[in-house]
Amino acid sequence: MAKYLPINKTDMKERGWEQLDFVLVSGDAYVDHPSFGVAVIGRLLESRGYKIGIIAQPSWQNIDDFMVLGKPKLAFMVTAGNIDSMVNHYTTAKKKRSDDLYSPGGKGGCRPDRATIVYSHRIKEAYSDSPIILGGIEASLRRFAHYDYWTNKVRRSILLDAQADLIVYGMGERQVVEIAEALDSGLSIEEITFIKGTVYKTKDKERPYKPLVLPSYDEILVSKQKFAESFMSQYNNMDSVSARPLMEPYINCYVVQNPPQEPLLQAELDNIYSLQYIRDYHPVYEQKGGIPAIKEVKFSLTSNRGCFGSCNFCALTFHQGRVVQSRSHRSIISEAEKLVWDPDFKGYIHDVGGPTANFRHRACKKQEEHGVCTEKQCLFPSPCKQLKVDHRDYLSLLRKLRDLPNVKKVFVRSGLRYDYIIHDKDESFLKELCEHHISGQLKVAPEHISAEVLNKMGKPRKEVYEKFVRKYSKINEDLGLKQFLVPYLMSSHPGSTLKDAIELAEYLRDLGYMPEQVQDFYPTPGTLSTCMYYTELDPRTMEKVYVPKSAHEKAMQRALIQYRKPQNYNLVFEALVKAGRTDLIGFGKKCLIKPRKHIGSFKPTKKNSRRTGTKAKHKSRKKP
Repeated sequence: MAKYLPINKTDMKERGWEQLDFVLVSGDAYVDHPSFGVAVIGRLLESRGYKIGIIAQPSWQNIDDFMVLGKPKLAFMVTAGNIDSMVNHYTTAKKKRSDDLYSPGGKGGCRPDRATIVYSHRIKEAYSDSPIILGGIEASLRRFAHYDYWTNKVRRSILLDAQADLIVYGMGERQVVEIAEALDSGLSIEEITFIKGTVYKTKDKERPYKPLVLPSYDEILVSKQKFAESFMSQYNNMDSVSARPLMEPYINCYVVQNPPQEPLLQAELDNIYSLQYIRDYHPVYEQKGGIPAIKEVKFSLTSNRGCFGSCNFCALTFHQGRVVQSRSHRSIISEAEKLVWDPDFKGYIHDVGGPTANFRHRACKKQEEHGVCTEKQCLFPSPCKQLKVDHRDYLSLLRKLRDLPNVKKVFVRSGLRYDYIIHDKDESFLKELCEHHISGQLKVAPEHISAEVLNKMGKPRKEVYEKFVRKYSKINEDLGLKQFLVPYLMSSHPGSTLKDAIELAEYLRDLGYMPEQVQDFYPTPGTLSTCMYYTELDPRTMEKVYVPKSAHEKAMQRALIQYRKPQNYNLVFEALVKAGRTDLIGFGKKCLIKPRKHIGSFKPTKKNSRRTGTKAKHKSRKKP
């Protein structure tokens, strides 16, 4: 019977262990489930015969918690957790969050800001000669010098700030096994500079073979154009087939990125999900209310990795890459068969997906031999002629899951690319999706409708979304179902002016829809949009980009999307006046808000003075 990985000396003694090979330190609570990176890495190394222990959410005020398992024989492995610790702690407005779904009882405050750096420093204090290997999303996206939104500065590579030895970037299963074998064979951490998917530091500029030398840290500190050039070099070297080593110079050393690791084969990915997970949080958290993050994933199934959608505001390109890897049907069905007999299973599989649920294969055959295109996207601005649009494999998988005993419903809640679905000439997938796999509404992400903003986002033009809306509505009508589309929208993305925000507000007005939630653009490391935000340049063309940066303008753009909310009135009024669109203040059908008598700055025009009724209240209209 599987046991949790050791979290203290008592657990080690029960296994007869005096010393561990690796100690994994995490900013998340310990959840032994394949949706949690520490569990995956821990179980994988355990399956290779290594002794593994976990220190989850240690107290960082002193070194005591970092010594609870003793000094490992080979190395410490450090991650901030499944979510970047700064994103975990702060809203887009830089306000402190009070909750944390990855902590006991969902309460915040269980990890420090910049957890990867803080944990590494404490380990150095406790065991100065122990190697430290960084991994996870926080370290992966900060492997080179990067813009830090929270301080509005460019920071060094996290490898240097953390005083660590290696970074494992991307999905790290193959890397950590190779590192473990190298350390176990007697190689020192300084000699491990040859593993794909890793970043190391060196004083020897001849160490990497034929590297592409990036602008130095000092150069990008003083030149936003150099920053943009550096970012594009990194962005275009994210494919395991074509990428070159990258080298970023600092005053006293070089930070070197080896090319990305090859995507896992299907058999390797299947093996990851067949390891002996307990699929729940450690019992030590029970009295504190458990770990809320397990609720959504406990009865969900991961089908794939990678995404060739490449939205500019998404870090997936920089982390998982554009090559889609999928598990076999047999592997997924096997996992599902364990779920359906769980005492807590109520008959509903919550999700079958990944970064993009309806991507189950590489974008085209060319990728297998030549890798992904560096100067061309698969779906933007229009689908590549080589793109393979085919949902048959995914649909077959969903049908098999629907037929399992005890299963009442199989939902698809991961992101679905409507701009991929709409180009499938076979409508079978969309029909069965509507009939069997959603419940009342489908969430998709057009993000905006302004052509200029969509271009900066790397999203398709609004006509593609409108075409999907029509097809979705027709299919539901044919099925006799009343199901809605819920569009995800983003405010204040680079390129978005008040004019663009008003254009979106008018579009929503015409639809009769006001979103309950709006996502403000969040400039996190590792995205092309963040590069735009910081440099005010489009790194693809080096053209100037308008960027809404002040908190007040962001608030106005957000308020325009939710213009019907009474609390947003003043912001919407100010935005319309500032943009010269007072024609949208009045009683006409096309007006967004009504005037208030006490607001003296309002000047009626012919358009906004036409009344449509006497004090008529807005009737709620159906969502599209």
